[in-house]
Amino acid sequence: MCLRVTGRGWDTTRAPARKKADVSQTSKTDKLRPLPIGMFDSGIGGLTVLHECLVQLPSEDFIYFGDTARFPYGEKTQDQLKQYARQVASFLDDTGVKLMVVACNSATAAALPTLQAEFSTPFVDAVMPGARAAVHSSRFRRIGVMATQATVDSGSYRRAIHSLDAGAQVFAQACPGLATLIEQGDVASQRLIDAVRGFTAPLKDEGVDVVIMGCTHYPLIRPMLQRYLGRHVTLVSSAEEIAREVGEILERQGIRQDDGREGSYRFFCTGDVEAFRSVGARFLQMPLTDVEHVSLERLAGTPTGAAR
Repeated sequence: MCLRVTGRGWDTTRAPARKKADVSQTSKTDKLRPLPIGMFDSGIGGLTVLHECLVQLPSEDFIYFGDTARFPYGEKTQDQLKQYARQVASFLDDTGVKLMVVACNSATAAALPTLQAEFSTPFVDAVMPGARAAVHSSRFRRIGVMATQATVDSGSYRRAIHSLDAGAQVFAQACPGLATLIEQGDVASQRLIDAVRGFTAPLKDEGVDVVIMGCTHYPLIRPMLQRYLGRHVTLVSSAEEIAREVGEILERQGIRQDDGREGSYRFFCTGDVEAFRSVGARFLQMPLTDVEHVSLERLAGTPTGAAR
C-alpha cells in the first residue's frame, strides 16, 4: 500500500498519486505519425534511397523532390548548395513532413548544419550512415570514398569516419561527370567503363578494403564498380544505410506508421516532368506516375526557416 502524508498524518485510504500524462507530447506524436517523409536530391539519384525506404518501410508515405533543373549539385559552390537546400527544405516543410532525408551527399556536406539550425523538422543526412557502415565493415581500416568533387572537397566523409575511428585511413576519390553519365541513362557505354576504370584505379592502388559509394547515383552501376575494384572490396551503399536509419528514428520517436497499411509516394521536380518520369522509373524500380512540376521562381519564393 502507498502511504501519503497529509495534514493529519499518514493517509492509508486514498489512492496513490498518479503522474499526469504529457498530453501535449502525446498529441504531437499522434499529429506527426500520419505525415509523409520528405526526401530531396539534385536529380533522380536519390530515388535509389527512396527505393530502399519503400522496401524497408512499406507502410510509410513519401514525398520526393528532385531539383533536376539545377542538376548536378556536385559542380556547384558551397553557397549555391546552401541556398538550393534551404529552398527545397522549405518547400517540403511547408508541404508537411515528419522527417526530411537529404538524399544528396553534396547538399549534406554543404548545408546540413544550416538546415538543422533553421528547421524544427529532424533531418537524416547522406554521409554519416554510410561512414558508420564502412567503419563497421572495414577489416584493415583502409576506407575509400567515391563521390562528387563538391563532396570530396568538403571533407565530410573524412570527418565522419574519423569521428567514429580516428585511426582509419581515408582515401577520397572525386569522380567528376560520373553522376551526369548515370543520370542521362548511360550505364553500359565504353565511355562509362573508361571513367569507372580511371576513378577506381587509385583506390585499388591504395589497397582499400571498403569503398563508400558516396553519391546516390553510384548504386546503379554497382556491378561495374565491383568488377574494377575487385571482389575482395566491400561496397557500401548509403541508400541502404539511410533507409535503416530512417526506420530507427521513426521507431525511437514513436512516429512510425502502423504495419499493414500500404504507403503512398509522390514526386516534385524542377525540370522536365516526362524525363524525370521515364528515367526515374529505372532508378526507383517501381511505377513513377504522380509527378508535379515546381518552377524555380516558385521555389525561390518559398519562405525559409518555417518551423513546424
